[in-house]
Amino acid sequence: MTVLHGGGLKNAFDRASGAYDSLTSVNPGYHRHLRLAARGMLSGAQRAGGGAGMRVLDLGCGTGASTAAVLRAAPKARIVAADASAGMLERARAKEWNGNVTFVQAPAEALEDAGVHGPFDAVFAAYLVRNLSEPDTVLQRVRGLLRPGGRLAVHEYTLSGAVVHRAVWSAVCGGVIVPLGSLGPGGSRLYRHLWRSVLLFDTAGAFSRRLSAAGYEAVCCRAVRGWQRGIVHTFYAQRPGGERES
Repeated sequence: MTVLHGGGLKNAFDRASGAYDSLTSVNPGYHRHLRLAARGMLSGAQRAGGGAGMRVLDLGCGTGASTAAVLRAAPKARIVAADASAGMLERARAKEWNGNVTFVQAPAEALEDAGVHGPFDAVFAAYLVRNLSEPDTVLQRVRGLLRPGGRLAVHEYTLSGAVVHRAVWSAVCGGVIVPLGSLGPGGSRLYRHLWRSVLLFDTAGAFSRRLSAAGYEAVCCRAVRGWQRGIVHTFYAQRPGGERES
């Protein structure tokens, strides 16, 4: 079972970008789950203040669905949204943004080369980490971009480990996601990658341990509701408060 990496994955996202929003729109709960994940990233005081004074990095922003979720949670924050795919960013930039949002084309592995520097008060990464060829290295670098005590939220396809959730995922991909995706400009390539990459990636428990091993503390995991329960989880973690800024 093979998955895409590097330039092959970037090209697949570029080609599929024109139909990406249409496909995600038929996924019940997709945007609501993103909003809940972004909201959970903030403290009560930050929510009450609309994120005033915060810098937030939306890493792997795609066509901007995750950016919209962050902006809704923190409308007064300064948001940097980064993605490696030119096609996805073109779609994101074409939307109307009523906030302080800057889009940057950069892979997660080379943010500083594109002028993305910390410290950030929070980093949001939705459906990204599973696609990285070196997730541990990126998680460690992201920790360095956070201010001490800054928070990371990872919203990701991470199966529970139960056989039933693995079976539901394969049934939905084989019966809905891949057939619908194949009708778009990029064909089925990206969506077959999605199917396989989720089956090969960490379970929720393994990803929590990965975050701890990358130097984060206060790691917690929350399951989403609906048909994706046991399939999609949101993970929260923070950079230790006693660390010095990089």
